Amino acid sequence: MAATTLNPRTVLDLRYVKKLVEMLDESSLDSIEISTEKGLKIRVSKAVASVAAVAGIAPAPMLMAAATSDPRLSPPGGIPIPAVAAAPAAAPSAEPAPALLEVKSPMVGTFYAAPEPGAKPFVAPGMRVAKGQVLCIIEAMKIMNEVESEHAGVVREVVATEAHPVEYGQVLFRIDPNG
Repeated sequence: MAATTLNPRTVLDLRYVKKLVEMLDESSLDSIEISTEKGLKIRVSKAVASVAAVAGIAPAPMLMAAATSDPRLSPPGGIPIPAVAAAPAAAPSAEPAPALLEVKSPMVGTFYAAPEPGAKPFVAPGMRVAKGQVLCIIEAMKIMNEVESEHAGVVREVVATEAHPVEYGQVLFRIDPNG
């Protein structure tokens, strides 16, 4: 098995990376990014010019993957894998956006904005909420779980869609604590 060790706990199979590059070439996608539980991130992109130009390095028409500069960790066959340039910090806008607090899903399930079909939603954008107020219901394994607000403020955005699945940690609402 041809593999390159990036750190003692993470192994990168270069055949896997090659397959990602082939998949990207055959698709209409611009990039593919994969993350593992161990912290390894691989990003393969067709459009490296935008990141490379901002970072001040010449774009290269080759595989871009997270790697170290240690020559012992180069892949077999001498194919260089340059380190991916860090994304530039966003330019500060003229108007600072208000700091909104995010209410995230505590579990995987189905999002419901109202207590029952056809009923008025628990909250709507522009509505003031108190800490501990019910914002929505997430159904998981046939159990209806109420999600309460951890913050007081004004609901600025309902991000989740009614009767659609949500993931653990997915943003459901954005609340303005100063509103």
